[in-house]
Amino acid sequence: QMQLAESGGGLAQAGGSLRLSCVTSGRTFSTYNMGWFRQAPGKEREFVAAINWSGGSTYYADSVKGRFTISRDNAKNTVYLQMKTLEPEDTAVYYCAADLPLGSVLVTRAAAYDYWGQGTQVTVSS
Repeated sequence: QMQLAESGGGLAQAGGSLRLSCVTSGRTFSTYNMGWFRQAPGKEREFVAAINWSGGSTYYADSVKGRFTISRDNAKNTVYLQMKTLEPEDTAVYYCAADLPLGSVLVTRAAAYDYWGQGTQVTVSS
């Protein structure tokens, strides 16, 4: 089992920034691709960003491209999501997830991820 714990959520104004962190334990972090997802009230969980095991490849949802940056520190077993130019539409619970990859392609389907954190709330006011 892998345990994941998100932090860094909170309240931000539109145009502001937040940095989410996800600390993992229990498995070899550096063998997992990592992803960030979010779920707004009344909506399905949606893909936000993913990063491969080495940090050399990333992929973003169109809605956050150019505003959000995913990164990882394998020495600290941690993945980050730097969020800039926040919009009210970014309001959601944000989850990190771990995927033991079968190939080299980053996965955007939530069902493909093996482990999940409990989530951290991000609220952006207009």
